[in-house]
Amino acid sequence: MTVAIGILSVFSGGIVGLSLGLIGGGGSILAVPLMAYLVGLPPHAAIGTSAVAVAASALINLGGHARAGTVKWPCAIVFAVSGVAGAAIGAQIGKRVDGQALLSAFGVLMIVVAGLMLRPRRAGHDPRVRLTRASVRRLLPPLGATGLAVGALSGFFGIGGGFLIVPGLISATAMPLLNAIGSSLVSVAAFGATTAVSYAASGFIVWRIAGLFVLGGLAGGYAGIEAAKALAGRKRMLEIVFSAVVAIVGLYVTVRGLLSFI
Repeated sequence: MTVAIGILSVFSGGIVGLSLGLIGGGGSILAVPLMAYLVGLPPHAAIGTSAVAVAASALINLGGHARAGTVKWPCAIVFAVSGVAGAAIGAQIGKRVDGQALLSAFGVLMIVVAGLMLRPRRAGHDPRVRLTRASVRRLLPPLGATGLAVGALSGFFGIGGGFLIVPGLISATAMPLLNAIGSSLVSVAAFGATTAVSYAASGFIVWRIAGLFVLGGLAGGYAGIEAAKALAGRKRMLEIVFSAVVAIVGLYVTVRGLLSFI
């Protein structure tokens, strides 16, 4: 690994960390195109390596939410466990798909995510929701089914999937948005780790680049949080700008992937 690649790896992690700190969920979707087109990793290596970075970032952020008491642990664990099975299946399928075709599909996903980010987040209305003997028949089926589906998508594309996990948890349990965000990090970490293990078994992870990416993400995340405090009144504007960036990058990834077949 050259010095230039090391610098680009740290820089890429910084961009993702900055976006996560500024905007929150959805920022990690930039990891795969940065790994592929800026750092220069092959498609499958970009997905596997970014999965390591996504899992590490989620674990770091989960600690803060756990200390704040915003994680609904039983619901989060059920969602994550069912999603891990989906992520394992999705990762196996993704590794069998042509790399450029996979990147093209990822670009389309980015455009969809950009549109979803413009929609206001719907909050739940039940802050006391718990998975107990009394509620298990009502909560377990939607938690398990939604977790399985989101996990499969996460594993296939090597993404954290927070932009789907948060509304999935809210629709399944009616928990408040803050609880859904905190609880979603359990699944993001679990899905990312599952995808990473699958890709590592096939030799698709560049560990040194993953480590540098995580280091850059820590610095970028801190800067993003501080910037978010200063720009708190312009959060909606930031979300619009960021969604536009994701859409443009997604269009670029899609077109470049399709052109590779011509």
